[in-house]
Amino acid sequence: MFPLKPFMSIMKRRFHAGLPCLTDFETVHIQNTNKYKQLLMEKGHFEDAQANAIVNLMSDALRGGISHIAQDLAKRERLTQLTYQQRVDFAKLRDQLLTADRTEFHNLQNEYERVRKDVDKLKNKVREDITKANASFKLDLSLEKGRIREESSHHDIQIKEIDTRIDKEVTNMRMQIDSVKTQVMQWLIGVCTGTFALVLAYVRLLS
Repeated sequence: MFPLKPFMSIMKRRFHAGLPCLTDFETVHIQNTNKYKQLLMEKGHFEDAQANAIVNLMSDALRGGISHIAQDLAKRERLTQLTYQQRVDFAKLRDQLLTADRTEFHNLQNEYERVRKDVDKLKNKVREDITKANASFKLDLSLEKGRIREESSHHDIQIKEIDTRIDKEVTNMRMQIDSVKTQVMQWLIGVCTGTFALVLAYVRLLS
């Protein structure tokens, strides 16, 4: 028996080269099957029945393979329809994205305006609080200055009164000292006079 593998590969190449280009996946029709049978009989030394069996087997195998592949493929009309549907869906999606972007931008703008107004209100409130605090601090400082001024005036009056009393006491003490000096001088003069009189009397007695 002549080996089959080289002729099988030759026949597969010939079959693939002779297949028509399928566009709509119609039933596959293999042309020139007699030509391939003649090649098998001439070059492969096959008998007529063997050549017919091989050609039929290869034709069935090719038809089955192509049919199996065709099940997973779509027709041109279906592909065109799907392409159009995808374009429509893409256009809708693009419009939705643009709308969502505009809506999101509008929401962000509104949020920014709201935050800006809140910040302005907070700044005004802080400014008012600072103004009130400054006014309260100035009032307290003014009151404290007035209190300190009053206390200082009161202390000055007390100091003046103490100085006046000290001056009076010093004056009284000077007067008392002068009075005591006068009395002492009078007493000393009296003592001296009495003593001189006694001395004179004693001298007279002795003379």
